[in-house]
Amino acid sequence: MAKSSSKPWLHRHITDSYVRKAREKGYRSRAAFKLLEIDEKEKLLRPGATVVDLGSAPGGWSQVAAAKVRPGGSVTAIDLIEMAPIAGVAFQKGDFRELVFEGPADVVLCDVSPNISGIRDADQARVAELVEQAATLARRVLAPGGAFLVKVFHGGRFPALLEEMKRNFRTVQVCKPGASRSESRETYLLARGPRTG
Repeated sequence: MAKSSSKPWLHRHITDSYVRKAREKGYRSRAAFKLLEIDEKEKLLRPGATVVDLGSAPGGWSQVAAAKVRPGGSVTAIDLIEMAPIAGVAFQKGDFRELVFEGPADVVLCDVSPNISGIRDADQARVAELVEQAATLARRVLAPGGAFLVKVFHGGRFPALLEEMKRNFRTVQVCKPGASRSESRETYLLARGPRTG
């Protein structure tokens, strides 16, 4: 990160109310509140559900999912980088595109992000590619009424991504949780009912 941007980022991070709340509640990241907020409204996670969490590290979403699917549910978390263990979460270190999970899953979560280069168009293209690959996996492993929640970024590729998701799932909606910073281009797509074939 460039020195000119590191001090403002660090100050914003330290003073962020969600960062403080995450520390107080024992969540590994502020991202936990994004999933909590979406789940409160959309009722994605329920006791007994099978969940796959793509790009799981450091584990904020996995923590939320593991708590919500008890008793009887399961969470499989996948990431390229190591993740400290979480009770009720089976972690696989590796590329989700080579996932061994066969399903069916009730929910696929994807908060994955590539290493950001700072070149906006290139970064957006890499994010879009990951989203497309995650959607392909979700369609393969989801139960017929299953849900796929994925982080995307507004920009040049967003309309095409949204249209592709609408072709591949029965319903698609855009979610921007309050825990997502207002200045951030990130948003979430919630797709339900994968179309096969």
